[in-house]
Amino acid sequence: MPGRPVPSRRTVLRSAALTPVAGLGVAACSPGDDGAAPARPTAPVDLGTDGEVAKGATKLYQDQNVVVSRDDEGALKAFSTVCTHAGCPIKKLEGTKLVCPCHGSEFDARTGEVLHAPATVPLIELPVEVEQGRIVARPGT
Repeated sequence: MPGRPVPSRRTVLRSAALTPVAGLGVAACSPGDDGAAPARPTAPVDLGTDGEVAKGATKLYQDQNVVVSRDDEGALKAFSTVCTHAGCPIKKLEGTKLVCPCHGSEFDARTGEVLHAPATVPLIELPVEVEQGRIVARPGT
């Protein structure tokens, strides 16, 4: 078009090279609190023997992305350990606190509640029960 400046080849190539990097940065840091459900188990997950989680204890099953706790009366609770902020798998349990490696969100492993932002949505609770001496977590409905 006449009268309109044409960008140089260098400007076009520089813009093209920077565009994917900027896009990845935004996508990697965008919160998952937009209502989209993070990944969670889709089939029953056999976590191990019933004796692995004592009364008052919490256990992280890293490979299955599940945390299980047992209260003082013996009742089990299980939560997906996929962070509700950006979908990162949580691999760190400090006592009863889960710490996400991506942005530092913290969750109570016994209740799933958010202890520290940026996450604002609790972890997804999974139905859990003991079947034939094994702890089995099921996907949420």
